[in-house]
Amino acid sequence: MIDESALDRTYAALADPMRRALLVALRAGEARITDLARPYAMTFAGVSRQVKVLEAAGLVSREVRGREHWLSARAEALAEAERWIEEQTSFWNARADALARRLARKRSAQ
Repeated sequence: MIDESALDRTYAALADPMRRALLVALRAGEARITDLARPYAMTFAGVSRQVKVLEAAGLVSREVRGREHWLSARAEALAEAERWIEEQTSFWNARADALARRLARKRSAQ
């Protein structure tokens, strides 16, 4: 069973282009929030707010080392969202296949 609230948090986090950009940046490996903020016209606080949304969705993890906060992407957090998409795709593909079979039978009967 899919956890609907976790799915909502994941898709809400992925809905924002800045948060997606931060996740893409983390594909290269862990990074500090200051490193993530550097290429964007955003303050540290602005990036930090975006990171908190990603954390709440379980898409990133944070490790505090001294005064620095290091972030890592958690690809496994996307697994449930991916599973939901696969279930929807499977359902609709089956429906489309059934429709195609019915139309083919109808054409051959004419």
